[in-house]
Amino acid sequence: MPALPLDQLQITHTDLKTGKLRTSPALHPEQKADRYFVLYKPPPKDNIPALVEEYLERATFVANDLDWLLALPHDKFWCQVIFDETLQKCLDSYLRYVPRKFDEWVAPAPEVVDMQKRLHRSVFLTFLRMSTHKESKDHFISPSAFGEILYNNFLFDIPKILDLCVLFGKGNSPLLQKMIGNIFTQQPSYYNDLDETMPTILQVFSNILQHCGLQGDGASATPQKLEERGRLTPSDMPLLELKDIVLYLCDTCTTLWAFLDIFPLACQTFQKHDFCYRLASFYEIAIPELESAMKKRRLEDSKLLGDLWQRLSHSRKKLLEIFHILINQICLLPVLESSCDNIQGFIEEFLQIFSSLLQEKSRFLRDYDTLFPVADDVSLLQQASAVLDETRTAYILQAVESAWEGVDRRKATDAKDPPVAEDPNGVTVLAEPVGGPSSHPENSEEEELSPQCMGAAATLGPPVCGVELDSLISQVKDLLPDLGEGFILACLEHYTYNPEQVINNILEERLAPALSQLDRSLDRQVKPDPTPLLTSRHNVFQNDEFDVFSRDSVDLSRVHKGRSAVCASPSPWCLEPSCSQPSKPDGFLSLCCPRLSAARKEENTRSLLNDKRDVVAQRQRYEQYSVVVEEVPLQPGEGLSYRGDDYEDEYDDTYDGNQVGANDADSDDELISRRPFTIPQVLRTKVPGEGQEEDEEEEEEAEEEAPKPDHFVQDPAVLREKAEARRMAFLTRKGYRHDSSTVVAGSPRGHGQSRETTQERRKKEANKATRANHNRRTMADRKRSKGMIPS
Repeated sequence: MPALPLDQLQITHTDLKTGKLRTSPALHPEQKADRYFVLYKPPPKDNIPALVEEYLERATFVANDLDWLLALPHDKFWCQVIFDETLQKCLDSYLRYVPRKFDEWVAPAPEVVDMQKRLHRSVFLTFLRMSTHKESKDHFISPSAFGEILYNNFLFDIPKILDLCVLFGKGNSPLLQKMIGNIFTQQPSYYNDLDETMPTILQVFSNILQHCGLQGDGASATPQKLEERGRLTPSDMPLLELKDIVLYLCDTCTTLWAFLDIFPLACQTFQKHDFCYRLASFYEIAIPELESAMKKRRLEDSKLLGDLWQRLSHSRKKLLEIFHILINQICLLPVLESSCDNIQGFIEEFLQIFSSLLQEKSRFLRDYDTLFPVADDVSLLQQASAVLDETRTAYILQAVESAWEGVDRRKATDAKDPPVAEDPNGVTVLAEPVGGPSSHPENSEEEELSPQCMGAAATLGPPVCGVELDSLISQVKDLLPDLGEGFILACLEHYTYNPEQVINNILEERLAPALSQLDRSLDRQVKPDPTPLLTSRHNVFQNDEFDVFSRDSVDLSRVHKGRSAVCASPSPWCLEPSCSQPSKPDGFLSLCCPRLSAARKEENTRSLLNDKRDVVAQRQRYEQYSVVVEEVPLQPGEGLSYRGDDYEDEYDDTYDGNQVGANDADSDDELISRRPFTIPQVLRTKVPGEGQEEDEEEEEEAEEEAPKPDHFVQDPAVLREKAEARRMAFLTRKGYRHDSSTVVAGSPRGHGQSRETTQERRKKEANKATRANHNRRTMADRKRSKGMIPS
């Protein structure tokens, strides 16, 4: 007979009151054992013996109760789980109060660490058994009834699932994936719960922006109430309040990342609420503001600031990884798993998501491209689809490249936090702590994006040097010339090279205590060149056997001044007479060794000049041009074919009959034929009229050649005419009419008037009221008609 599921199983038992046999369902409140599960409390932050003892006693009760629960048979276990409220409260208290990896936790005692590990294992096994509907062939629950039991009795809900992922995801990922996947599979109503939870998750980001005095894209634009205090920015709020915001952000980001990493099928529900765009907007607004606030608090608690900076860097990385999980699950994986006909929708979703991020999301795009290059995703889509819109993809890639303008991509990629490690007690610490121990969010396998910020002396961002630093110092010195450059440099380094802030703090006497103690006339110290001259020298004799700068002992027997009698090491490059080579002049420190590069050059030059093989090869060719042969003897049987070396030297007498140049004009005397003969003017006979014409021509030439008079003082009449012409041209451009007063006057009486005079008089009579005061009678009649003037 096949076994029945637990939800349909009936058991027969004896009634304690009546003593009769009675049949009841296997899942019945009467089957629950009377046991009280105590609530969990976290370990004390301070290792006070009394508090540690109290924690160990309570934790022992919880661990023993859970071990007892796990040892129960299948039916008894589910009766206890369903009908025991104290068990659910105990499990909820553990999920709520157990310390996370990123929480502040002082190194506890060894017995506390062991108890935490025991509790951690027992709670995980309890939830794992609660999420399994079939333990064996004989012990199981039907899937439909299992889903109803989980959902109606609130054994699991979305907050519990999120806590389970962040607590047990590291190291138990395969089991947790099966566990949560089985829950959502057997009860699809959890997808609706997750959809209803999304506005609350988005409200978390809005609350963080509101507490920071920032306004997000999805935040409501409600006005601030009068009784509310002014909202402080992260730079102005107290350090402890900033700490709460960073811890809250770190908790939220890590929890969401753990959930999506364990259960990526929830990405579709997240994207229904436009989560990618909201996440990028929050990142673009909040992260730079929080980073700037920490950089400005250099003189405060350096240990706390270092811890907060690492938590903020951890949050940044988790936000970027959340976005990548969403893109990968929504767009990229379906493209790889689907056929070519069904991938256009996923590609379009990818292009729409990134197109919405291109406006004013440069910081987010730059950081995301550092961890997950966008070009790789676009290349994947190009390989999967042949009809990809190249214009849109090129636009997206160009926008990503423009986000890197002004930023060194190599420095942004290489900037990593110092490695972190885990000590034997289970507490995460820095491998090389600076300024004391500090808690950190993750283990050594988790690399961060930003450089470590450990106190006021830490330098965030690339240091300013060279011409840029001199320019910043001159900006301050121009306004405050009495300050020394060394003092100004110290202030700039302290205030992140912000000259405005340096000037403001100096004028308002609000310098940091460390800067107030410095001498304000301190000069700038020139840093010596770290590379000495001896180590930076480079020549052909460097590191040889005679280099006294790199060797402590040199064979002086091989060094001599002038010529040596015997060459110690004869060679083709030796410069000594004994080697049959030209020697150097006296007084020159010559070294008898084959390493002399000058000798090599000289020998190579001589051998090149003495090499006459090319000359011999060309000699036969040029010898053929040295002899002119009149007749070439032919061998018997040889024809008269053309030969390339034949030379024809027959004289060409075609034009010998032409007298070239025989009748040229230059055959006469050049002095006679150069110009015709003329009678001198003195010997000429004077002809009447000829002299007068010549005189007139000479006068005209003299007038033309004579200098023009200087009209420095011009004729006043000409000046008045020019001025009147200019005035009339000006009035014409301005639209003034010509004064027709002379025309109106007309001719004397009795001589008659012209037509023009009559027209001008008529116009003057009709329009005289528009100028001066010619309408006095009309206005007087108007006042009198209204009773203003007595008649």
